Amino acid sequence: MHALYAWVSGPLVWIAFLVFIGGTIYRLGRLLGLAHRKERFLFTYISLPHSLRSIAHWSLPFATTNMRLHPVMTIVTFLFHICLLVTPLFLSAHVIMWDEAWNFDWWTLPDGLADVMTLVVIGGAIFFLVRRLKLPEVRYVTSASDFVILAITVMPFLSGFMAYHQWFGYRFWIILHIISGAVMLMAIPFSRLFHMFMAPLTRAYMGSEFGKIRQAKDW
Repeated sequence: MHALYAWVSGPLVWIAFLVFIGGTIYRLGRLLGLAHRKERFLFTYISLPHSLRSIAHWSLPFATTNMRLHPVMTIVTFLFHICLLVTPLFLSAHVIMWDEAWNFDWWTLPDGLADVMTLVVIGGAIFFLVRRLKLPEVRYVTSASDFVILAITVMPFLSGFMAYHQWFGYRFWIILHIISGAVMLMAIPFSRLFHMFMAPLTRAYMGSEFGKIRQAKDW
């Protein structure tokens, strides 16, 4: 178990970051290259003001008509994504590891708040799971990969929560936490999780087309 922990906390973490960074650069480069070859006209009407306006507007809860029509989904989605991004970046244990490895640290979340935010992510994942299973219109467009992506997303938080509270064996959960975190990082460039990078690009495209070309709002 000690040898496994040493491997997953060392080489596996490096592999995960290299795959994440390399895969992201590859996907973005391939996307931009494809647009340049086949849809070169897109670059001629991309507007920074309209792009930023669209991105900012769609980043606000209840700013769009669809968000207002589905208030519960909107609240859960925003809380889920905020906690999903903020918790691992500002978790004290993660920041301490960066400080020990690179002598570089930043502000951290109180442990109690990080605990609550972790539970929000887990609760949000349960909500999305039930929604996919129960709503006919969502179940119709759901495939097995959706459940896999949901599991990949929530497992680092579930295992990290269990490890922090040292329930049912700390060493097992911390190893699972590192492995699941590495899997999530490596999956981002090659799965639907890549929408974390695609969403701003999509909003920039839509905002420019509607705002600059059609002289209309995209919400």
